[in-house]
Amino acid sequence: MSLLDALRGQLRTVDHALGLSLRRLDPDTPDEVATAAALASLAVSAGHAGFRLSRPHDLVDAAIDWPAPVEWQRVLEASPWVATPQAGDAETAADAPLVLEHGLLYLRRYREYERRLAAGLKRLGGADSSDDVALAALAPLFTRLFPHAGGGDDRQARAAAVALRQRLLLVTGGPGTGKTTTIARLLVLLAARAAAAGQAAPCIALAAPTGRAAERMAESLRKAAQLLAADGIETELLAPLATTGSTLHRLLGTRPDAPEFRHHAGNPLEVDLVVVDEASMIDLPLMAKLVEAVPDGARLVLLGDPDQLPSVEAGDVLSGILAAAGDGLRLAAEDATALHPLLGGIDASAIDAGDARSAFPARHVHLLRGWRQSAALDLAPLAAAVREGDTGEALRLLRAGQLDGVHYHPTLADPLAEAPQRERLLAHWGALANAPDPATALARAGELRMLTAVRDGPQGARSLNTRIEALLTGRLAAAPARGNAHPARGDAAFFHGRLLLVTENSYRHRLFNGDTGICLRDAAGQLMAWFPGESADEPRAFHPATLPAHESAFAMTVHKAQGSEFDEVWLQLPGNDSRVLSRELVYTGLTRARRELHLAASGPILEAALARHASRVSGLAARLRGASGST
Repeated sequence: MSLLDALRGQLRTVDHALGLSLRRLDPDTPDEVATAAALASLAVSAGHAGFRLSRPHDLVDAAIDWPAPVEWQRVLEASPWVATPQAGDAETAADAPLVLEHGLLYLRRYREYERRLAAGLKRLGGADSSDDVALAALAPLFTRLFPHAGGGDDRQARAAAVALRQRLLLVTGGPGTGKTTTIARLLVLLAARAAAAGQAAPCIALAAPTGRAAERMAESLRKAAQLLAADGIETELLAPLATTGSTLHRLLGTRPDAPEFRHHAGNPLEVDLVVVDEASMIDLPLMAKLVEAVPDGARLVLLGDPDQLPSVEAGDVLSGILAAAGDGLRLAAEDATALHPLLGGIDASAIDAGDARSAFPARHVHLLRGWRQSAALDLAPLAAAVREGDTGEALRLLRAGQLDGVHYHPTLADPLAEAPQRERLLAHWGALANAPDPATALARAGELRMLTAVRDGPQGARSLNTRIEALLTGRLAAAPARGNAHPARGDAAFFHGRLLLVTENSYRHRLFNGDTGICLRDAAGQLMAWFPGESADEPRAFHPATLPAHESAFAMTVHKAQGSEFDEVWLQLPGNDSRVLSRELVYTGLTRARRELHLAASGPILEAALARHASRVSGLAARLRGASGST
């Protein structure tokens, strides 16, 4: 039996079909090549850009007699199906579906996305050509915005200052460390510098992978503007903070029934600055298209939390960029000189001229202080332990029960099976049907969410949603109509009060993967699906039959919840270990909570999760550094 056939039970149908297609087109195709093609396809489905010939077992957990890496590489290099570019920035022949570089095998499309992204980021990186003398004029305003910036120890101040000198900046940190606050002050400084130079205010674009994340960023900037206005910052300098957020798809300009966007390298965005939140969620193809659409001379600022889960689709882009970016806390000599009037002098140990000569001139500042939480939620110690993979400390904190707002349920395998938890959850979801209007229902829907690690299985989102739907429809059918609520009737797939989650992009509807909505009857009794609109009080209505692919959203996977926050989160881990469990998944799930967290997980399962990293295979960092190898 061939190796490809032996792997059939481990591969997806499409993976196996790719290997077979190479055989059909050329019967002399070696089994090693057909198998490698199938594994490269499987790797993309697992979130990798490609796979290492030396570690195929990372993809397939089975006792397989794999080819020796050196011999496997030799066979691939001799195949016409495999391109072997000699330079990292070289394009490959269109008739070669596979690309082999530095022991990493790609599907050609994903190698090209990675190459294009690296080239685009290098194009954007570099120092601002603006007159540095203008920075001195900003010193009084900078001091008002960052009163603790003297000596250069304030990381938020350092990030804003570096952004005035660099066109490509990464600002990372956990929830509440001040990423959006930093950007708000940066926008004020850029507006002030333009005004001082007699120029128009910079054109700003705010975007995020999901509509909810974009809305949260724009809302945070509006609140920051109110606080800055109260501190006496001039109204005209606050104008950029009123910018509306949008999804990346909407920013780039979706085209009906077309995979390409309206804005691209040949038709770039008309902006001076693009700020992107939740950058860890952005996959390789989307980031490549975004970077190519940013015009020459514009700034790109990426915000994110590197400890969260990487994107659902292929590529851990943020980690790759961070691995290559220079440390924004260590300034090159010319930066230190230019920024001296703003930061009030920088210690000599912070000057590193060698860093400025990096092949990839982007800068990275990681923020540390503060956590966004209400007075009722003491999440920081637990999040830190999970982030570090310290199972002992995490379990000690959970079992002690002394963290405000954090509730640990080590033996609760099914919240829907025990009356107190079930009634509490159903009361919230059932009340959505009695909301006075769709806007209120959508707002209340964000108050609570059940999150799971897996999609299938007893603790999976699909199974939980099916059971929740059955419980809710039974209660709605038995209850008398009240207000605008109607008993469940008609198509069982849609009922009054059903939460919806879109699972594929629909450019025609302007609904995208991850958007959430709710089914409610309108004043005429017609059941409609309501989704957030341009403003929170103007939701959009769709007939349910016209929606793109979707599912219920009472329970969601942690991946689907990324970029969202909820007042109360129930995080349910499976009863048995799974390869999807990782410290990044647990960290992402628990940091979705704003006021209250319920964690249902046994000690052994939590230990297994925190011992595992959600790592991705990629060559992006090496390309950005101009070196060989993969990460």
